[in-house]
Amino acid sequence: MNPYIMAIDQGTTGTTVLIVNSKGEVVGKGYQEFSQIYPKPGWVEHDPMEIWQVTIEVAKKALENARAKASEIQGIGITNQRETTVLWDRKTGKPIYNAIVWQCRRTAPLCEALKEKGLAKKFQQKTGLVVDAYFSGTKIAWLLDNVPGAREKASKGELAFGTIDTWLLSQLTKGKVHATDFTNASRTLIYNIHEKKWDKELLDILNIPESILPEVRPSSFLYGKSEPEILGHSIPIGGIAGDQQSALYGQGCWESGTGKNTYGTGSFLLINTGHRLAISEKGLLTTLACDAKGNPVYALEGSIFITGAAVQWLRDGLKIIQNAGETEAIAQSIPDTKGVYVVPAFAGLGAPYWDSEARAAIVGLTRGSGRAEIVRATLESIAYQTRDIVEIMNEESGVHLTQLKVDGGSVQNNFLMQFQADVLGVSVDRPKIIDVTGMGAAFLAGLSTGLWKSPDEIKDVRKCERIFAPGLAKETRDSLYSGWKKAVTRVRL
Repeated sequence: MNPYIMAIDQGTTGTTVLIVNSKGEVVGKGYQEFSQIYPKPGWVEHDPMEIWQVTIEVAKKALENARAKASEIQGIGITNQRETTVLWDRKTGKPIYNAIVWQCRRTAPLCEALKEKGLAKKFQQKTGLVVDAYFSGTKIAWLLDNVPGAREKASKGELAFGTIDTWLLSQLTKGKVHATDFTNASRTLIYNIHEKKWDKELLDILNIPESILPEVRPSSFLYGKSEPEILGHSIPIGGIAGDQQSALYGQGCWESGTGKNTYGTGSFLLINTGHRLAISEKGLLTTLACDAKGNPVYALEGSIFITGAAVQWLRDGLKIIQNAGETEAIAQSIPDTKGVYVVPAFAGLGAPYWDSEARAAIVGLTRGSGRAEIVRATLESIAYQTRDIVEIMNEESGVHLTQLKVDGGSVQNNFLMQFQADVLGVSVDRPKIIDVTGMGAAFLAGLSTGLWKSPDEIKDVRKCERIFAPGLAKETRDSLYSGWKKAVTRVRL
């Protein structure tokens, strides 16, 4: 019998499932997108039942591609889009409303009201987060206040809250397990990262009953078993981590001072700070991540809302490309953007600006600007936003990154990776397996289920595929970045 781990990577636009062997090789894979729902400007929703159905379809496809049986799967690891919020009926297991996605801005007015009451500092000191519509807490409050009968049901203990990991765990176990891990809990705005427990004072402020909340456990932990009829065999669920912390783990960033950037729908740069809890004064987040054994440690994080999604906009909105892959050749077909900058603030700006009112713009257009300039400027915006984060992270963490480990779909774009190295002035390390988020979940589940006996056994699995060395002079790099900073001022109202 070949023992495998199944890693479910439930992302914002689609679900990927990996089948991983004991050598850390991906022997089977499945992927499928699901519906994006936009009821009003700035609102984003998903159908939790569709996510569940897609996840199981993709899991079966991955097993088929690996020519593996469910009985050969030693454990399941789950990694997920974070902050996306689901409330469901405990008896029926059905959601009471669509999932409110992390990108959704509907609770911005509630966040402003909390700030006006002088509560922002309290939330930040306890949770490490800024008061923003991005996080789960205000989304839960909105659901309780706006879905008919929700508050009454919650007060009777009839509702369950979960981020997507908790939702999938509940579905896999047919409601028997209602739990999350430290990394996902730390993204809710109601979890005290000092005491590592749900915070009663913050729950009271947002009027959220504690009865709806899941238990919080380590990221590498035996949560329960899937019901046998779902995949054809009962499989232990042994690992859970939010997508960015899972990628940090998958990159082997287990010690203080190590860091990575994941390029997905948005981009997220994390640096492990070990047991040192640093509260940022300049727009970074403090969050919980994993040490080598999957236990909680602290990390600093910079969040960029829109990166890969800006390339999707070129495809689906402007319709000037047919697929993301062609952007590399288009960008390389011209020497520069002729002063064009794209600021992709479609959902406001994240760190370090935290401006929910900012909106996207193309700045610096002339009669000589065309498709290639806009495409290249869109890719460059991803690198510029990353530099925004790195500059502050270097300052506040006291650890200056000398190399950036990268993962996510966009890292396949050689132009983007080279420009990222150029604009940062540090080398960029791209791994052979770019599904690092899923690999992190696989490693965490493999540890708890015994496929790997210790972190040392998985340390050497990550292999570098290519190093991109910076090639721009400092003056050129800084001049380009200065133009970006000016462009950002144009979109802030």
